[in-house]
Amino acid sequence: MLHNYPDCDLWEAILLDDTKAFETLFERYWSDVYSTAFSYLKDKDACTEIVQDIFLNIWQKRNVFKIDCFKNYLTSAARYHVYKQLKAKKSSAILYIEDYDHIKIQSHGIGQADEELEYMELQQSVETSLHDLPKRCREIFILSRINNLTNDEIAQQLGISKRTVENQITHALKFLRSLLKYSALLILMASKYFLW
Repeated sequence: MLHNYPDCDLWEAILLDDTKAFETLFERYWSDVYSTAFSYLKDKDACTEIVQDIFLNIWQKRNVFKIDCFKNYLTSAARYHVYKQLKAKKSSAILYIEDYDHIKIQSHGIGQADEELEYMELQQSVETSLHDLPKRCREIFILSRINNLTNDEIAQQLGISKRTVENQITHALKFLRSLLKYSALLILMASKYFLW
């Protein structure tokens, strides 16, 4: 019966501690979260753990979270957890391989790995630089580029004008561009596909 309810109604029920509504949303979206994580990590166990962590966190903090669009929230949460996993792997100890002659690496694989590494380094630089922005400017930028909210949605959520949102995003982009000086940053900002 609950399967026909829209997300917003289910979320309202969850706020009233309705476990059936929560189970319905879990069944509706767990595979999307898993697929998003798996497309980056290619690790079944890690992706299963990400799904469990995200939904457990939602249930435990249901009275704290303000979720307007459940699907968007889950996509952002999945990307954030993937980013944490990739960052942890990157900072872990390097494995040394004794016999390099038996390793077959295609040149395409090397290029792709280099691109992914550069992308991650750029994201890390952006993340670090964001902390130097004024609090409200940083908040608006994150809502726009990480949570994928429109300028109208941000203005409504924060109770400010759309023009203020546009000005703050422009300010953040100029600030980051001047600090990082990476041409690829412009592509990232335009695409709005941060893997946070």
